[in-house]
Amino acid sequence: MTNVWIRSAVASVVLLSVGAAKAGVTPDELAKLSNELTPFGAIRAGNKEGTIPAWTGGLTTELVKTPDGQGLPSDQFPNEKPILIIDQKNIAQYADKVSPGEQALIAKYPDYHLTVYPTHRTFAAPQWVYDNDLKNAANGQLIDNGQSVSGVYGGTPFPIPTNGLELYWDHTLRLTAVSNQYSMDNWTGNSDGSITMTVAAIDNRQHPYYYQEGSAATWNGDYYYGRLFDTGPAFKAGEELLIHDSISPDTPRQAWQYLVGQRRVRRAPTVGYDTPDFESSGANYFDEVFGFWGAPNRYDWKLIGKKEMYIPYNENGFFQVPVKDAMIAHHLNMDKVRWELHRVWVVEATLKSGERHVQPRRVFYFDEDSYAIAMSEGYDASGKLWRTSHMMPLDVSYKGYTFWDSTIIYNLQADTYSCVEFMNGGWYKDMPRRPESFFSSDALASEGVN
Repeated sequence: MTNVWIRSAVASVVLLSVGAAKAGVTPDELAKLSNELTPFGAIRAGNKEGTIPAWTGGLTTELVKTPDGQGLPSDQFPNEKPILIIDQKNIAQYADKVSPGEQALIAKYPDYHLTVYPTHRTFAAPQWVYDNDLKNAANGQLIDNGQSVSGVYGGTPFPIPTNGLELYWDHTLRLTAVSNQYSMDNWTGNSDGSITMTVAAIDNRQHPYYYQEGSAATWNGDYYYGRLFDTGPAFKAGEELLIHDSISPDTPRQAWQYLVGQRRVRRAPTVGYDTPDFESSGANYFDEVFGFWGAPNRYDWKLIGKKEMYIPYNENGFFQVPVKDAMIAHHLNMDKVRWELHRVWVVEATLKSGERHVQPRRVFYFDEDSYAIAMSEGYDASGKLWRTSHMMPLDVSYKGYTFWDSTIIYNLQADTYSCVEFMNGGWYKDMPRRPESFFSSDALASEGVN
């Protein structure tokens, strides 16, 4: 993609949307997407120290491609060496770029550290997504007091975010596969140092928001279909969980379970918010998965600003590590996790008056390029730091996206951790788009009975 093309596209969108003041983006702001900002709204330039490079189009090919369904995408930078180790000895020197949650883990566990590598801005998207980013910037708006959106489709909803709810929607509707399937496990690190697998499963996903032929005018508001088939352990094998997510505040999530013992499908209305995640034996809450998973309505979302921080990034190498070497007592094997310096948006979520949640205050760190929530912290009712989490992105660059789903959640007070959607030793593949009947409760019932 050339700057000439971007300038031309921006000019076209500006001419079509001069009257879109309700979206909060002026033609001058929109024009920034052709020069100082990327098509998706990140700062195009690197930082003055040179430790964050300029974005030059991202990574669109891999040196080695892993065939679909025969493993995971390969390590993008297999020969790179760490440039820095941040641990208890030097954390004070780097504290301004390390989140409070990570600082707490470093203070708590003598062997916990951040292994820092050179920064690579690998995020990239297909051209049609960049086209939609420009349309979204001109026409996207929050509606229903920020609990929904309109005028957006097939790209970053708010490439020039101005508040915390816009960033929430940028994360929720972040670029991902149209349709995919992969194997995954959930694991729990226990307080005694032991590690337990809580579920093994095949996950099927589809994202109607990224159907290429669609548009903001024709989209029905459904953005996520998920169908999880448990393959182990034995007492869970055969169970299924079906999720539909929508931007509608009236029906933000619909969920169904197939239970083998009952041989029936039932509605699962508690799959959300701070309900303990039964796919992880309750070691984490449902809305802690994927950075934040669910409706935004219980919190006020305040944009704090943008800053440079060390976050997990380009983790393909980590996913090549066998589970027995990837997890140790109390935390991941931090020799295997790759951290890089990136710019992040910082958003504070505080509980609304009259609402309830076990975490009344949370802080989220959104990756500048992908808008995925890379890290978060949760505080208890007394204001004490209680939980901290980070995502582990899998770069599927030769398919045109990064898959931000694997989530590591630490309970600092219980001395436990939860690994959700852990893909080590598994496989991943893009799928042809499946009929939406595949993601129906009737499909669960018929397959379960058979």
